[in-house]
Amino acid sequence: MSITDRDLVIEAVQAGAAIVRSHYGSSLTRFAKFAGDFATTADIEAEKAITDVLRTARPNDRVLGEEGGHTGNGDSDRLWLVDPLCGTLNFAVRNMLASVNVALRADGQVTVAGSADPFSDEVFWTDSAAAYVRHGGVDQRLAPSAESRLVDVNLDPPFPNHEVFSAARMLVDEEFIAQFRPRVVSTTLAVAWVAAGRRAAYVTDGHLRDSVHFAAGIALCQAAGCVVTGIDGQPVHTRAGGLIVAADEKTHASLLNLVAHQRPRKG
Repeated sequence: MSITDRDLVIEAVQAGAAIVRSHYGSSLTRFAKFAGDFATTADIEAEKAITDVLRTARPNDRVLGEEGGHTGNGDSDRLWLVDPLCGTLNFAVRNMLASVNVALRADGQVTVAGSADPFSDEVFWTDSAAAYVRHGGVDQRLAPSAESRLVDVNLDPPFPNHEVFSAARMLVDEEFIAQFRPRVVSTTLAVAWVAAGRRAAYVTDGHLRDSVHFAAGIALCQAAGCVVTGIDGQPVHTRAGGLIVAADEKTHASLLNLVAHQRPRKG
């Protein structure tokens, strides 16, 4: 019997997470990329494990991997976005903050997605109708909550909107300090945590369309009922780009207001 896309994305992120976990604490070869970025043995081998799972079940689909780029049939409208290790620098210095992300975009929409924490044995997944976390073989529906007031921010470049928005500048805004408590995890696992109620929000700059890093987390948050927009409040992937994911409307409105503080005043 053919495996469903939902079960396939879970199997794929679990395969990648197993490889990442097996390399933790080992001597990792680093492969230079650009602007100081690098991949490790774990990134390369995890992507291969994920791709092997996808290729076996869906040989005609295309795959976009962070390390391997585009592979597969160019005529297929099904594209798997694969981030084998989000938080490579964390992992390389033996910090257990990382995730393995896989999402399927079909007919222009992400239909299934998974984000696995290699060290907690948790898989956050969505079939686009709802979002869940699987632990010990049991699925629990995700419920966003702003109760923690914790807002995770991405301080890693690039910053295409730096003239009108900087996450670093937002952190010293007195209104931000009065309302929220910042966190910097430096992995998109924190996006899944918004869907799970472990963060009130997540904010980043950047152009994120077809991003192997963010596609899974965005899909999880949308399915969980979070408020998801660009940094200008417009639909995600439009206009200024960037990302504000918030557990509720009130938190989202507050963050939009903080972003607006940085824009030049007219007149």
